[in-house]
Amino acid sequence: MILNFGLGYSIHRTARIGFSIIVPDYLEMGPNAQIGHFNTCKGLKEMIMGQETTISTMNWITGLSIREKKFFKHRKDRDPSLYLGDHSAITNRHYIDCTDRIRVGKFTTIAGIGSQFLTHSINLLEAHQDCTPISIGDYCFVGTNCVFLPGSSLGNYSVLSASSLLNRKFSEEYILIGGIPARPIKELPKDMGYFRREKGFIN
Repeated sequence: MILNFGLGYSIHRTARIGFSIIVPDYLEMGPNAQIGHFNTCKGLKEMIMGQETTISTMNWITGLSIREKKFFKHRKDRDPSLYLGDHSAITNRHYIDCTDRIRVGKFTTIAGIGSQFLTHSINLLEAHQDCTPISIGDYCFVGTNCVFLPGSSLGNYSVLSASSLLNRKFSEEYILIGGIPARPIKELPKDMGYFRREKGFIN
């Protein structure tokens, strides 16, 4: 493929990219990975998509290149990258700030529209820009219109309800989390079909 030879990417022959602007420093797409129309991805060091992963339409994925030395001088380990596990999905019209690393686990769905993932902000105490990675575990479901703040995370097999604000790390499994700020609401049954599926796409 032209992108593989011209830009040094690693895109599987069965992967597909629609009418989108996708220009990370390095792109890897596994078997049957798909990027739909009207997405923008720029400023990332890496975007790694496992097999059967999907980025649907009209998502805005941006980072700040590690070549930019003006900001985050104190963060030598900053990783402006997006990692999507096998069979994971990002649906439509989400804003994903990869100033630092965002990792999405396998069989996880960023559902609905309008969620925001913010890895950077202003440190008011020290008066400088700061950033912290965001992590979402395996078999998670993120409802529509959620906000993830820097350093937040979800454990495996968890559900974040619509319009929630996640501002800290959660490691609990098989749990429903929600609210502003998000908090544990109830335990979820381990035999839920969503947690047991062997294909990421649900129709």
